[in-house]
Amino acid sequence: MSPSVLIPVLLILAALIPALASAVLPGRAIWRNGVNIAFAVFKLGVVAFALAGVAAGTEYEWRVAFVPGLDMILRLDALALLFITLSAVLWLATTVYAIAYLSGTKHQARFFLFFNLCVVSVSGIAMSGSLITFFIFYELLTLATWPLVVHTGTAKAMAAGRTYLAYTLAGSAALLAGIVWLESGAGPVEFVAGADLSGFNTLDQSLIFVLLIGGLGAKAALIPLHAWLPAAMAAPAPVSALLHAVAVVKAGAFGVVRVIYDVYGIEAVAMLGLGIPLAILASVTIVYGSLQALRQSDIKKRLAYSTVSQISYIVLGASLAGPFAVIGGLVHLVHQGLMKITLFFGAGILAERAGISQVDQMDGIGRRMPITMTAFTIAALGMIGAPPVAGFVSKWYLAIGAYQSGASWVIAVLAASSLLNAAYFLPLIYRAWLKPSGGGLPSPEALAATRTWMLILPGAFTAAAALGAGLFAGFELSPLGWATLIAERTYLP
Repeated sequence: MSPSVLIPVLLILAALIPALASAVLPGRAIWRNGVNIAFAVFKLGVVAFALAGVAAGTEYEWRVAFVPGLDMILRLDALALLFITLSAVLWLATTVYAIAYLSGTKHQARFFLFFNLCVVSVSGIAMSGSLITFFIFYELLTLATWPLVVHTGTAKAMAAGRTYLAYTLAGSAALLAGIVWLESGAGPVEFVAGADLSGFNTLDQSLIFVLLIGGLGAKAALIPLHAWLPAAMAAPAPVSALLHAVAVVKAGAFGVVRVIYDVYGIEAVAMLGLGIPLAILASVTIVYGSLQALRQSDIKKRLAYSTVSQISYIVLGASLAGPFAVIGGLVHLVHQGLMKITLFFGAGILAERAGISQVDQMDGIGRRMPITMTAFTIAALGMIGAPPVAGFVSKWYLAIGAYQSGASWVIAVLAASSLLNAAYFLPLIYRAWLKPSGGGLPSPEALAATRTWMLILPGAFTAAAALGAGLFAGFELSPLGWATLIAERTYLP
């Protein structure tokens, strides 16, 4: 098997093998953990090799007949690698974090089985070379993440799981209807060529677009399809981190990018007048999510509504279609992941080590948990858009892109969002660092006794990565540099 075919297969096997190992090694935690970490490191190596190849113009593709007339296609282009790289880096960080977080709890083998199947799904979504391949992995993601959402088995978790399935399966039905309608007239759609829309009138083209985006919008948490995401906070912190940073919501936003640029093409979206309505929906979601986050006293729910807002930055950039807007939306796929996973790692540590789940319980915790809260602070400042953290770069490019696209009103949306971000993140930072310690906090000695470096270091690493992505944004292999390469090669005239 040639390297051009082997690389996509290896990226799937790198997560599938530890999934199977987790299923057959339920009582051997040391072996299971070792396999999970080893293959996460291995995947990073494969990704590094692929990055060098794609940068040099190498094409990687695996194709096999699925049913007559339809091929299953895994293609590793520059956009796929942007998502795959994020997945690989955060998979390793979350694996280390989850091993420590779940230590001593029940059903760890089941968790890592579905955790790795989730990574398989995300890898397949990223590398999908056709609509049907995308849909298969998109559905696998739903099936793989539901057991993670209901992992604790509590009544609250089971209710969250039902809500999750209701929204995601309804979205999948809409997505499938759009795919069937489109391919009934255009034939099998491969992303590299796009869809032949000549057999449809403009009304049908618009309706198919609405079905596709509506189906993807359920996972991307576009309003009014967002309610499952805050409910899913009943899941353990590693699951929340995965859902918000790299898995479900990113799959939806990534799919929106594929539909706009690789199925319809930006010229067709503009001709149909669909870009601005989608940008308006994304903008409304951005402001609404921020307003809802401001109302939450529970830390994880505040972060959840923040995700509702922040994911729509990706959709906004894709729908505006100006050169800088495209780059800003693409790079935010990575930047948001680094910052949001850091915040959820921190929230999980606060809950597990200090019993803190509410904002008003955070007084003085920064001085007792300095590494965790420094990482949390960096990520929160990045979400606000403070330089030099990565979030500033995303918002700057989106604002310039909005001006280039003649949608200057978007700048006001971004400014309002940043002010609201500050309103719901700065009180957490202020309480943690500047207020006297609350009486309910564990003593320094008690915190020292529960210190686990495998729990603390992943968040420190992802916070450093978020800071580095902002400081070194000008480098060719930075997230911004890679997003620029994608736009220049594929999406810009």
